[in-house]
Amino acid sequence: MANGTAQKRYICTICGHIYDPAFGDPGNGIEPGVAFADLPDDWVCPVCGAGKSLFREL
Repeated sequence: MANGTAQKRYICTICGHIYDPAFGDPGNGIEPGVAFADLPDDWVCPVCGAGKSLFREL
């Protein structure tokens, strides 16, 4: 969490995977606390491989 506020979660519109900044994506080297907007441009869904543009804010 940044500055004590909850960060927004995003859902993959292809498979339903939820990116939650509280957990990050450790399997792909993304530490907890990294906001969705701060993910690398080439980051993809760890479940189905969809790009960031296919995620929507929850």
